[in-house]
Amino acid sequence: MSSAEPNLAVLHNGEALRLEAVPRLDLEEFRAAVIQGVAGGLRVASLFAMEAPEDAKRIELVAVLGDDVNGCLFAARAPIDGSRFPSMTPDCLQAHLFEREVAEQYGLVPEGHPWLKPVRFALPLRAGSAAGDGRGGKAPVIGVTDFYRVEGEEVHEVAVGPVHAGVIEPGHFRFQCHGEQVFHLEISLGYQERGVEAALLGGPHKLTLRQMETVAGDTSIAHAWAYCQNLEALAALSRPCSVPARAHVLRSIALELERLANHTGDLGALAGDVGYLPTMSYCGRIRGDFLNMTAAICGNRFGRGHLTPGGTRFDLEPRHIDDLLRRLEAARRDVTNAVELLWATPSVMARFENTGPVSRSTCLDLGLVGPAARACGVERDVRVDHPTGVYRFATIPVSTADGGDVNARSFVRWLEIQRSIDFIQERLESMPEGGITAGGIPPGSIRVLPPLSFAASLIEGWRGEVCHVAVTDAEGRFARYKVTDPSFHNWMGLAMALRDQQISDFPLCNKSFNLSYCGHDL
Repeated sequence: MSSAEPNLAVLHNGEALRLEAVPRLDLEEFRAAVIQGVAGGLRVASLFAMEAPEDAKRIELVAVLGDDVNGCLFAARAPIDGSRFPSMTPDCLQAHLFEREVAEQYGLVPEGHPWLKPVRFALPLRAGSAAGDGRGGKAPVIGVTDFYRVEGEEVHEVAVGPVHAGVIEPGHFRFQCHGEQVFHLEISLGYQERGVEAALLGGPHKLTLRQMETVAGDTSIAHAWAYCQNLEALAALSRPCSVPARAHVLRSIALELERLANHTGDLGALAGDVGYLPTMSYCGRIRGDFLNMTAAICGNRFGRGHLTPGGTRFDLEPRHIDDLLRRLEAARRDVTNAVELLWATPSVMARFENTGPVSRSTCLDLGLVGPAARACGVERDVRVDHPTGVYRFATIPVSTADGGDVNARSFVRWLEIQRSIDFIQERLESMPEGGITAGGIPPGSIRVLPPLSFAASLIEGWRGEVCHVAVTDAEGRFARYKVTDPSFHNWMGLAMALRDQQISDFPLCNKSFNLSYCGHDL
């Protein structure tokens, strides 16, 4: 990456720059910077298109690359002359879904893209765009209902969804099979595209924080924190905005409780998928215990209304801290008894081990994040690689496993449960004194932002990296606000996990990733 670094803006997690500091490269330089950067060990944290804040008639590509070794981010942009640009996907798999999204949202054609298909069923490629319909010599575009096909006399397709028997969100899964063996799984999402990013334009509004909390409802804290961190970084360009230490600790406690609730619930669901009812039943109840701890802090089981730009809305009194410590110790005992049954039960291990493996090389090629990546032996965790807030001073060991299978993804969850409990207990026992809002700023009052500025924020949600990128216009309003949920990186990982597996393994593999439909369908 050394040859490209001078052409890119350098910033750290939760930092803002004037937009003029983000270099505008030509397309060839931009493409080379992304491809060479990823080949050199960086990864694509975000890649999107936007109308240039300085000139709304010009469309630009924007890339944010993560350097996990050195704990920094690189950013650049490139204007699109016309309606086409050379695809990076043939040389950088991590750009695959991002480029399809650019085509879907802006009608720009990434020439040479191997599978140019809309990302979201509810939002096909723009009618009348340069992408066209594949006729008249224009670049071929695959329709939302077209699927990759494996030919052969004994090859058959199995279609699942988008309406499912369970109470889940809609998603379509199409398997190309030979008998029970899966050759290929294609995943089609976006049946409930909600227009979240479009609603954020012109903000921040009074409802913006509420919208962030519902990007993915089970990840309310992580998305709210990423948004607050962006606003705080932008505000700091024009005036001091330092979040108090106590507020940082309160945010981290809420984030780890969110992780605990979801990891515990998923281990119970995985037990249920293999018919092991003791762990399933216990974990379902214990998940509620962790959610109730969050409710004890702020009055909402999902933490909504707790975080605010500049700090938090709710504090903890000594009696609340004592109560949380008591509840946490009880939950530790219960979840330990329930989960350790899994590793001691041969029938469970027979279904977990060697099911749905993803290799380390595939993980790196696709840019997987979160427990899915750490289960492949990749030490990738925002809390350690790009720490902000209290994580700069109180580290959590990165939990990894080898094998990349259902067992590894499950065991990483269990390691993270134990370490999150330890982390919360330590924070509660050494809570710093002071206020919970930056410089006496009234909750939610950071709405006037510096004009023509750029900020990027990463938070390690329970599924993995949540990435928010904010760009303001000449009036200090959001000209573009790009949200990348960890599921956006990881859905292809689920597809690869099914390669050469039995189709009956799909529910177990799917639950071991447990990706978000709504977080993907923005």
